[in-house]
Amino acid sequence: MTECYIRVAEDENEEPMEIPSEEDGTVLLSTVAAQFPGACGLRYRSPVSQCMRGVRLVEGVLHAPESDWSNLVYVVNYPKDNKRKMDEMDAASAVKIKRGVQKTSDLIVLGLPWKTSEQDLKDYFSTFGEVIMVQVKRDAKTGNSKGFGFVRFTDYETQVKAMSQRHMIDGRWCDCKLPNSKYFMEQAGPDEPMRSRKVFVGRCTEDMTADELRQFFMQYGEVTDVFIPKPFRAFAFVTFADDQVAQSLCGEDLIIKGTSVHISNAEPKHNNIHLFSNFPGRSPSLAAMFERSQYQFPSSHV
Repeated sequence: MTECYIRVAEDENEEPMEIPSEEDGTVLLSTVAAQFPGACGLRYRSPVSQCMRGVRLVEGVLHAPESDWSNLVYVVNYPKDNKRKMDEMDAASAVKIKRGVQKTSDLIVLGLPWKTSEQDLKDYFSTFGEVIMVQVKRDAKTGNSKGFGFVRFTDYETQVKAMSQRHMIDGRWCDCKLPNSKYFMEQAGPDEPMRSRKVFVGRCTEDMTADELRQFFMQYGEVTDVFIPKPFRAFAFVTFADDQVAQSLCGEDLIIKGTSVHISNAEPKHNNIHLFSNFPGRSPSLAAMFERSQYQFPSSHV
C-alpha cells in the first residue's frame, strides 16, 4: 500500500492536520506525537453508531480500523493525568511554558546572619511575592544557624526577580540562587538536599536501549549518563549535565518508541544509603544496584 495521509486533530471541532502513514498503511504513534507532543493514541467517531472508538495500537503502531483510514477525522488521546489544554497555544508552546515558566525551585540563601529566623526570612522575601516555603538550616546538636537557608516562591517571575539581586537581611548582604551541588557536597554536608541532575524514567519497555534513551533525551540538554538496571526492571535513570534541565522534565509524560514514560525525581542515595544494611537477609545484589545507580526508587514507583 502506498503512503497516504490521515486527518488528525486535537479536538473534533478543530481543523485537522494531515499525518503521513507508512507504506503498509499503518501510522506510527511517534509520527503523531511529533506533531502533538504527549499523544498516546487516536480515537474517532463511528459513522454508524456515532460513538467514539479507539484506534488499535500495537507496539507503537496504529492500525487503520477495518483496514481503511477512510476520510474520518481522528482525535488525539492524551494520558488522563497529563491532558493538555490548548485553548490559545499549540502543544509545543504549552510544554515550553510548563517547563520554563510555571515551575519554581528551592532557592538557597547564602550569608544569613546567625540571628535570622525563618519568620524573618519569610517576612523579607514576601515583599517580592508569595512565599510557599522557608527554612533556616541549623546544627542538629546545638540548634545554631548554619548561615544559610532556603526559600521557594509560588511564581517563577518572582523567583527570577529574587535571584537577580543581592539582599540586605538583618544588616547583612545575602545571595539568593539556585542550589549548586558542589556547594552542598563541600559545605552543607551529606544530610542536606541536593538538586539532582538525574531523573527516574518509569514505565520503560525492555526494547529501549541506553543509546536510544540517550538520543531521545539529548533534545532537552546534554546527557552525561544513562543507566538501565539488569535484570530489566521497567525503569531507567538519565543524568543531564544541567540540573535545571532534569528538574524541568520532572512530572512529564513523554512518548518514547510509542510508549508513554513518566519522568520523576531521582532522590540522592545518601538519604537511604543504609536502607538494606539494617535488615537481616538483605539482598546484596539489590543493595549493589542502589550503590551503582546512586539513587533510590521514587516513592511513587515502589
